[in-house]
Amino acid sequence: MQRRDLREAEGTVSEVAQRVGRAATGRVRTFASLGNPTFRLYFVGMLSQVASMNMQQVTTPLLVYRITGSAALLGVVAMSGSLPHIFFSLFGGVVADRMQKKHILLIALGSFTFVSLGIATALATGLLNEKTWWILIINSVVQSSLLGLMIPARHSIIREIVGRERLMNAIALNSLGGNSLRLVAPAAAGFFIDAFGFKTVYFIMAAVYATGFLVITLLPLTSKILPTTRNPFQSVTDGFKYISREKVLLLVLIFTLLSVMLSMPYQQLMAVFVDDVFKVGAKGMGVLMSVSGLGSIAGGLVLASLTDKKRGLIMLMGTLFLGMALTLFSVSQSWTLAMAAMVAVGIGQSARMTMSNTLTQAYTSDDYRGRVMGVYDMEMSFVGPSVYIAGLMTEAVGPQQALGTLAALLIFVCLATVVFIPTLRRLD
Repeated sequence: MQRRDLREAEGTVSEVAQRVGRAATGRVRTFASLGNPTFRLYFVGMLSQVASMNMQQVTTPLLVYRITGSAALLGVVAMSGSLPHIFFSLFGGVVADRMQKKHILLIALGSFTFVSLGIATALATGLLNEKTWWILIINSVVQSSLLGLMIPARHSIIREIVGRERLMNAIALNSLGGNSLRLVAPAAAGFFIDAFGFKTVYFIMAAVYATGFLVITLLPLTSKILPTTRNPFQSVTDGFKYISREKVLLLVLIFTLLSVMLSMPYQQLMAVFVDDVFKVGAKGMGVLMSVSGLGSIAGGLVLASLTDKKRGLIMLMGTLFLGMALTLFSVSQSWTLAMAAMVAVGIGQSARMTMSNTLTQAYTSDDYRGRVMGVYDMEMSFVGPSVYIAGLMTEAVGPQQALGTLAALLIFVCLATVVFIPTLRRLD
């Protein structure tokens, strides 16, 4: 009896040890990329940029809607940056392949700082008002152009820092860090808008951008730049030819484009929901965006711990879950249900964004990575026309019906892809 008890005790201890070991390994895997000091610098610098952008996702749409009272003009402002973003993201990819990405990040962060200061000053002096709302169109054009130049470098530098083996982990952690800020930044923006006005938020955003600039100055150079005599337009053409030859990459980019157009307009329509549907104002909008960040954190932690298996299926299922969550939000009549739906939206959005980014980079050769990520970023430009259409639908049938229609289309696209395009769901 004693021997049997001893064997059972030893077995129990062994099982506990194995569980502890697996848990420890999981924790190590989850945060592995943060052991790289260069990635830590990049991580902190980009968190500053993402913090300001998260605040702006609340501030700018709400400012436009408060000034104009028009859902359609929300779409106009969103769409105003689409064409320049398409152009600059394509050539931003070329620049990322020809220039140190650290320098591109510094130029963009410095410019963002001055743009935010400009809007803050215009609000403080009364220059920006209901008659001069078009200033926000200029702001949209400038910021989207800067993002077009910056984002291909911001994405493609990650692999240069951590290598192929930790690419998914680093991208997931990068997304996790940004989503963690969504717990704080949007709610803080809503609080400061109600307490001190829009201008205060723009001054804060300028200070945060400046902090990111200072951190990135410490980043070492990450790549060797080879001289080339090819003109930029030819380089862009070469990038598209490369994508057209790579079937897997082309499928990932097409699916990403459709999912972006159908899922992202909810962020702009949120201003209409909080003022006209739930009647909770800027603080409520900040809360909704923040609880969405809570879901994204949960999704990011899981993704950072996974191995490089079934990544295509995870992308498809995550996007399908996102469509279902947006449908639930669109039909929500209670504030509690709306917040729960936004947590689910955060989970789905985290899976969609992380996996599409990872798959795009994983199936791209080093020589074309900047240009391919430029095309990947260019797809975000199509959010503008999509928001404009959603704005027109909102004025015709209401925000809930407009968002519900887009969410239903997203679900249809996901299911059709799972059934008819097995190449994507089988990707590792």
